[in-house]
Order: sequence, then structure tokens, then C-alpha cells
Amino acid sequence: MASQDDRDVDPKTAAAVAAEAAGPASGENVRIDSWIWAVRLVKTRSVGATACRGGHVRVNGERVKPAHSVRVGDEVRLRHEGRERIVVVKRLIRKRVGAPIAVQCYVDNSPPPPPREAVAPIGIRDRGTGRPTKRDRRELERLRDLGGPGGSGGSPESRPKGR
Repeated sequence: MASQDDRDVDPKTAAAVAAEAAGPASGENVRIDSWIWAVRLVKTRSVGATACRGGHVRVNGERVKPAHSVRVGDEVRLRHEGRERIVVVKRLIRKRVGAPIAVQCYVDNSPPPPPREAVAPIGIRDRGTGRPTKRDRRELERLRDLGGPGGSGGSPESRPKGR
């Protein structure tokens, strides 16, 4: 049975205790791939290690391997999902913690993310309109060709000839 003291614990205090438990003992090191995963900059630790091996992670301006030790005050630059994150290490943690606690472990100096396009995707039909006619299909293909890479790929010269 839970005692009265267990039920009266402040959630913020419990979160701080969890963060301290997730941190390394004094004198221990934290790997960079583990740290960027623990503070939720990448989804998995293996993604963090792959980013390090691919040269997408820099600590104080230098490319690092996944086993590089990170220290408080280091500047970490991570290129991930088409955007660069620039963070300064405030606290070392080894275990993955909740997002509110993870944000307290670094100072985010990243540029703001690019605005999302408010344009509807081309060629999406409304639900329940039925099968497209031949004319509808050709219009959709023309729209998709114009919007694709390489500009207008719908010219008759670029299409393969029939039999």
C-alpha cells in the first residue's frame, strides 16, 4: 500500500528526481549518440549513431564519432530531417526522459523551422467521387507531371513510343 508521503509528492519534484537518476554518476562520461537520443533530438539511439557516422553531428565545430564524450557547455550541431539543430549542453543525462525534462538539459539556439506549405497536395480526389474518368486521369497525370522534378515532363517527345 502507498503511504501518505508517496501520494503528496509534487509532480515537478518527481520529474527532477527522475532526471537526476537518469544522469551519470560523478566522473562518468556520456556518449554523444546517447545524449542526443536522451534529450529527444533523434528518435532512436541508432539513428543518432548513424548521424554521427555520416558527419551530421558536430561538437564545438568538429565532426565526431558516436562514442565521443560530451561535456556541459559543448555546442552540438545536428543536421536531421532537413533542418539544423544547434544546442548547448546544460546537463548530462544518459537515460531518455520526458520532453519537459529533456528541454531543461540544453539551450536551443536553432534557427526557426521553415514554415509549412498551406497548399493542398496536387491530384488528391475527394472521397466518394468514384472512379476517375479517362479525362480526369489525364488531367491528374498532367498536374503531377508539372509539379514533379524536372518541370514539365508531360511533353509528347519525352514519352516512350507505342508499339
